[in-house]
Amino acid sequence: MAAPTTNAGEGNEDDTLCPPGLGQLPGEILEHILCSGNLSYKDIVSVTYTCRRLRDVCRGRGKVWRRQLFDRWPLMKKYYNPLDSLDWLEEYIVRHSAGIATHKHVVSLTKQLILEHRIPCESYNGLEALGYPWHFVEDELLYIMAAENGKCLTLKYCAKKLLYYMRQETTMCSLKQFFQRPEEEQNILEGAVLIDQYCNPLDNVCLGNIQAQSENILSKVKARLRTKNSRHPGLSLQTGRDSYIEDLDLQLQALDALNHVLFVELMFKGNVTDFYNPLNSYIHQVLITKTGIPISLSVLYLNLASHLGVPLEPVNFPHHFMLRWCQGSQGSTNISDYLYVDAFGGGRRLTAKECECMIGQHVTEEFYAAVSTKEVMQRMVGNLLNLGKRESKDRSFMLLRVSLELYLVMYPDSVQHLLLQARLYFHLGIWPEKVLDILQNIQALDPSQHGAVAYLVQHTLVHIEKRKEENGLDLKLRSNEKQVLFSVGLVVRHKRYDYSGVIFGWDPFCMMPPDWIDNMDIHNLPDQPFYNVLLEDGSCSYVAQENLEPHPCPKEIRHPDIGLYFTEFTGTYYIGNSNLQLQYPEDTEFTLSSLQTLSKQPQSSENEP
Repeated sequence: MAAPTTNAGEGNEDDTLCPPGLGQLPGEILEHILCSGNLSYKDIVSVTYTCRRLRDVCRGRGKVWRRQLFDRWPLMKKYYNPLDSLDWLEEYIVRHSAGIATHKHVVSLTKQLILEHRIPCESYNGLEALGYPWHFVEDELLYIMAAENGKCLTLKYCAKKLLYYMRQETTMCSLKQFFQRPEEEQNILEGAVLIDQYCNPLDNVCLGNIQAQSENILSKVKARLRTKNSRHPGLSLQTGRDSYIEDLDLQLQALDALNHVLFVELMFKGNVTDFYNPLNSYIHQVLITKTGIPISLSVLYLNLASHLGVPLEPVNFPHHFMLRWCQGSQGSTNISDYLYVDAFGGGRRLTAKECECMIGQHVTEEFYAAVSTKEVMQRMVGNLLNLGKRESKDRSFMLLRVSLELYLVMYPDSVQHLLLQARLYFHLGIWPEKVLDILQNIQALDPSQHGAVAYLVQHTLVHIEKRKEENGLDLKLRSNEKQVLFSVGLVVRHKRYDYSGVIFGWDPFCMMPPDWIDNMDIHNLPDQPFYNVLLEDGSCSYVAQENLEPHPCPKEIRHPDIGLYFTEFTGTYYIGNSNLQLQYPEDTEFTLSSLQTLSKQPQSSENEP
């Protein structure tokens, strides 16, 4: 579809007159009619050729083209201020051109994805090379992802991956700029939001939204404080102003009001029952669920207290992050001059001795000292790293990957973490070229790691060569395997556990390693085919044929990797992409015939005797 050109409607000096009646209407009325929402951009271009008056009403800086832009791409509104005065026709043209270029780039990647089951790491650079503003490219990716349910699955998968890496790259740039600022300009809440954004790039985590929610809590605290002391100086402090109240009694009043609103009225609390859930570390999730771990609740508490004029400082206390509140002269090095605020424990205030009793061990004075924003962020990322190492359900180790990348932004020369990153990428079989770059960096930083580096370099080069040689498919013909009853693309149900999934591969017999066969006690099962199944909970499973049955009411399976294997959900079955159809050339026809046979079978009725 062609976009309007910038000289649309310029015509010559002998423009025809407006249609009868329209010429007498004020310009505002004409503009309102043209913004009714019933006209396409082609209609507007035609109108501009009608006469000079209508061409002027449809000028680029007017409301007509602004309306056209937002009608066609409604998500674009978030990128603009209501008061912006731009050439909206030019914006429309650039957005249209960016959409075509971005769509072509995504389509080109689907071919590589189908063949290699991965998006090449240079794909993000390809988007950057298009030369269009990022918000136009991002909007087109969102536009692709919002296509009709069950359609264009591989295209959606590529668009989602690109958007994921694109937003991560933007956040990474912001993080680097953040750490280049002077320490006093590094705001802890902003740092926590950047970590959140990097780990959850598709969740639209926004500093402005987090600040707005924080200010909403702050307004409730001030309302509570006003009932206790209408002349409290914390009520008149400007939001974000770095100034503090000196009087300890006034500080206490502010903290009491904060504790009441945060922990009594709003019922924020420490997540004792699910402490090791990574969602506890993400500030946007803390605000949604009102639960968190000591460090995430402390970040929120510290931010609110600073706007009330109470000077609290973060303390990297072992096993339990705390905030300290000075009761003596500011800057005192005596730990007895401080009370320690436990945000995880409802804002209770503890002495140094009580802190030791809480964790059950003696702590040296250095652990009671205040720490920098970077050190707070290091602990937040460290928590995520530890959780990532414990991942079991999702063997892609996504949390470990992103937390390692975050840690290396802060400490790029950490050989220990670089080596872990190289081993992780090698283990997952992704980005082998990137592994070589990391190993080269490790060798330059620490020559003593030569043995580990040489081992990984050798095996990575073997992996690269092997990947180049792997051109053939593991062709599977069901005509040769009569015992295989199900086919790829079929939506199935587990007979025992009642979960749903879609088959994306099968083997005539179990092909798992011996240790897996032993652990799952497969020896006690009769010989039979096994199926690779994408499950509705986002995981994958390898299931024996006797445990599966065609789903009586097939439904779309919401799995993040569905686009790796299938292009469309028809309503009853999935259509495999070209690679899957080449590997299982007889399965599509078998799926159709199976579904037709099932549809002809009489359905049982609850009213039958």
